[in-house]
Amino acid sequence: MIKQFIKPSFRPEPQVLVENKISFDGPHSQLSIYETFQDVNRVKLKSDQPLFCAMLSGRKVMHHDQSDYHSDFIPHESFVIAPNQGVEIDFPEASLQQPTTCLAIEISNERIQTTADNLNVQTPIADEFGPWQYRENMLHCQHNEQTQLLLTRITQIYTEAHPDRSYMIDLAVSELTVRLLRQQGREVILSFCAEQKDHSGLTSVVNYINEHLDEQLDNDVLCRIACMCRTKFFQEFKQHLGCSPLAFQQQQRLKKAAKMIAQGIQITRVCFELGFANSSHFSRNFKRFYGVTPRLYQTKILSMGAGIPRP
Repeated sequence: MIKQFIKPSFRPEPQVLVENKISFDGPHSQLSIYETFQDVNRVKLKSDQPLFCAMLSGRKVMHHDQSDYHSDFIPHESFVIAPNQGVEIDFPEASLQQPTTCLAIEISNERIQTTADNLNVQTPIADEFGPWQYRENMLHCQHNEQTQLLLTRITQIYTEAHPDRSYMIDLAVSELTVRLLRQQGREVILSFCAEQKDHSGLTSVVNYINEHLDEQLDNDVLCRIACMCRTKFFQEFKQHLGCSPLAFQQQQRLKKAAKMIAQGIQITRVCFELGFANSSHFSRNFKRFYGVTPRLYQTKILSMGAGIPRP
């Protein structure tokens, strides 16, 4: 492996066959772009700061060194490694013609804590879910379209010679940190809702939506379940889940669709069982969320021998 600190506007040709790493420094962060050119196994990766990773092309198999965790890592997914909790990585598809490419953004603990403190002041969440905070555990999830666009923008900012580059990096990393904290908080909330289904109006609504993914939502029904007026309900739901009830239902539909497709279930059947109006509508929404059509997703997942994808 070779590590290069270079001028942002200059991207060199690979100098080693197995892996090439290009790094760019920013305030409270560092971005690295990794390109791997050979089929290799058990490559170690560890950092003393939280490390946000995203696939750009190809596929990896991630092995977490502190748990019995082994999973494929593909584009449109995020993998967050806690400080000093390393992973080992396999590159089953890497080649000189089609390298496996990913980016990793190292974010300082101080930056994350500052962002969490600001969130707790501006948008506190219910006591039962705990405060906004970085939880030092592995997070592997499907990231949304907005995060994908943000990662593209971050890469462009790091690599361009703009006079305000440092300031723009600082803003973009703040946004990425908010999204990371939101995703972790969302996982905690959804886990709590699954375990304590009737704990509150919010947990009841979340479980109602999950049990009625194939049905059109009635906002009046949701408000009655939550025992809240419409204004308070939508405010509480968005504050805790980061989106509207309709958007949440759509996300949960697509995640369930991916699980069914990965099991080899016919795509048309998946479409109508989950309440989509037609196959074209389903395909457009699936591609927007996962970056590929349902057909290509199923082909790739089944050819990899992968199990059920991350929720």
